[in-house]
Amino acid sequence: MFNGMIMMDGTYWAIFIGFMVLSWIISYRLKSKFRKYSKIPIAYGMTGKDVAEKMLHDNGIYDVTVHSVQGELTDHYNPANKTINLSSEVYSGNSVSAAAVAAHETGHAVQHAHAYSWLQMRSNLVPVVSFASNWVQWILLLGVILLSRRPEILFIGIILFAITTLFTFITLPVEINASKRALAWLADSGITVSGTHDKAEDALRSAAYTYVVAALGSLATLIYYIMLFLGARDR
Repeated sequence: MFNGMIMMDGTYWAIFIGFMVLSWIISYRLKSKFRKYSKIPIAYGMTGKDVAEKMLHDNGIYDVTVHSVQGELTDHYNPANKTINLSSEVYSGNSVSAAAVAAHETGHAVQHAHAYSWLQMRSNLVPVVSFASNWVQWILLLGVILLSRRPEILFIGIILFAITTLFTFITLPVEINASKRALAWLADSGITVSGTHDKAEDALRSAAYTYVVAALGSLATLIYYIMLFLGARDR
């Protein structure tokens, strides 16, 4: 059994390191592409702020405001106060990158306005996931330390971690759908054309990969803890 646990630990660390390397590669490529496409202007001299506001109005949405926030790739939509928060480079930038990111975040606002089911499901999970995220690592650590005497502690940690893993998978269709809405609107509005639309699509596809890797990495970790728990029960 001890040798089996060593093998499991070795497998887990190999998978963990593999996902870390893959995540770093994708993050590096994402930032590289966004820097590259940030040098390519879009039509009409529109900034990210302009793109977001036009997409909102084209979808009949007038109760969402667009703000500038600090940081790189910190862009997000906040459904609680109906704000689209764009990093300063996106907010003021006239580029393929700025347009793609602004339209993607506005896509979330459109989802919210249309009561998109996956977004609603994710929003409903936020309080539970917030609680689980605050405690899961401590409970898992305690569960591993006391595994031979109190395996139920690890089981509680697994339940909490399963909630966070579920959240990462629910996030996937939300992000993919927001990108689809963004790309369709960018093309229909003429903001991206034949020479720029494929670049906007490439940028958003690269961003989506980060969510896929995060979800698969979380699932692999969850499976490891489940195997650890089942192994302890079989002793």
